[in-house]
Amino acid sequence: MTATSNSEFDRSEFVLAVLEWLEDHERDVPTETVDQAFDVLASERRRLFLNVMRCYGESITLPDAAEEVAVRETGDSVQELSAEHVADVYISLYHDHLPRLVGTGLVEYDQERDLVSPVQIQ
Repeated sequence: MTATSNSEFDRSEFVLAVLEWLEDHERDVPTETVDQAFDVLASERRRLFLNVMRCYGESITLPDAAEEVAVRETGDSVQELSAEHVADVYISLYHDHLPRLVGTGLVEYDQERDLVSPVQIQ
């Protein structure tokens, strides 16, 4: 089995598992909510950012979050990262991903302090 066919198999299994979960919960979760959740999760950078926020579990500066996302994207240590890559991650988080996540209520952002906080879901 090649790497490509293996990843296709994994993807197929994952999609079927998600569809099964959705079928089991279709009365509990409105279609619009499912569509919005998939939209938020469509970007790997947003998923990495959300994982960073979950791991820290508390407020962190956006520059620190960008650095951590860059580490996870590249697999490099902080010392190995280029300043340009971290700046690119920061800019994309600030202009694209952060507003989407704030809009969905997953994080809060204090622009004056450049501080991102996870929203605690009850």
